[in-house]
Amino acid sequence: MATIAVIGGGIVGCATAAWLIADGHNVTLFERSLDERPASAGNAGLIALPEITPLARPGVLSSVPGWLVDPLGPLAIKFRDLPALTPFLMRFIAAANPTRVEAATAALAGLMGSALADHQELARRSGLSRHMTRTGALHIIDGASAYSAARKEWTERRQHGVEVNEIAPEAARRMVPALTGRFSNALFVPDYWMVSSPAAVLDALRARIRAAGIISRNDVIAIHRDDREVSVITAEGGDLPFDRIVVAAGVWSRDIVRDLGLKVRLEAERGYNITLAGNPVDLPLPVVFAQFGMAVTPLADGLRIGGAVELATPDAPPNYLRGEAMRKTLRRFIPTLPETGGSEWMGRRPATPDSLPVIGRDPRDPRIVFAFGHGHLGLTLSAATARHVSALIGGRDDPGLRPFGIERFQ
Repeated sequence: MATIAVIGGGIVGCATAAWLIADGHNVTLFERSLDERPASAGNAGLIALPEITPLARPGVLSSVPGWLVDPLGPLAIKFRDLPALTPFLMRFIAAANPTRVEAATAALAGLMGSALADHQELARRSGLSRHMTRTGALHIIDGASAYSAARKEWTERRQHGVEVNEIAPEAARRMVPALTGRFSNALFVPDYWMVSSPAAVLDALRARIRAAGIISRNDVIAIHRDDREVSVITAEGGDLPFDRIVVAAGVWSRDIVRDLGLKVRLEAERGYNITLAGNPVDLPLPVVFAQFGMAVTPLADGLRIGGAVELATPDAPPNYLRGEAMRKTLRRFIPTLPETGGSEWMGRRPATPDSLPVIGRDPRDPRIVFAFGHGHLGLTLSAATARHVSALIGGRDDPGLRPFGIERFQ
């Protein structure tokens, strides 16, 4: 079996490392910031199997100007970072072409097709049990224009086998009695699953890796390759050889990729949340407010209000007013939600302009495999990505991965 370095200790890197260990490989996971709460730990906890449509769509583009004038709206851009973000935004606009949207939706649907079975297999391999529950999710919509946009998007998802049921607001309130505010429409989507605690899942995977592999805090700054081997170069002065290397370092993957002489469009799609300890509102299932870019989920860690898309450089200071804006919006629909309190968080989700992650080999060196850029689907697609990476390392190709190759950026 091979010696493998996995660069990046978020949910995708940890799922991949755990899968490879179960395959019998000798794995070293590199993560410089083990004590931080990455996007993997601060997400909404949803295995969002129905979410197969890319963020870049014609309907979204028409909403962008209105969102951008509101610094606390569903989509925001740090204008100080606009010059650096412009190449990404130009690709984002191009990705909203209807033909490209259709192709991206089909590609994500194909990748999502095995996601649940892959999560179940990863749980078996890693000793996780009862960490996932099928809850479904309630989507709340308010207003005719929002309903029209949602209906179009869900029609596209239905074409790929996603089940969605339109229900009356009164039926939605029976499902979630706390929804006493006014809204015009509701959808129930049964194929959402939820983990009890994203942070606990990440910790459990890391514990599995420690038990059967190695976790290193060394900071990987580059990859060196020659005819004999590939090596990771660390900031601490290490030059460590491996048979194979997996790059799963989130938004920071772009620095490694560019050092390899490849192009990639990858930016930090930053998300925010507020977690209220003790679940002060009785919420029996997740509730999604897509038109406002947020969801509220009842986790073991507390009631989590999360979402928003903020494009900024990874080191830009957080704007925690975004979390408070989400709380204020949510109180329109759930008035019993506390006005204050809770812990604040910001995470950097690695996003590509077309919403497709990068999964595939380095076209110049098959010993290097890429697994990054999952945006808000990192938890959802982590196990499927792990399975595909394992196959690639084992020399098995899958034509279904072609849309996810890094070649599309070259």
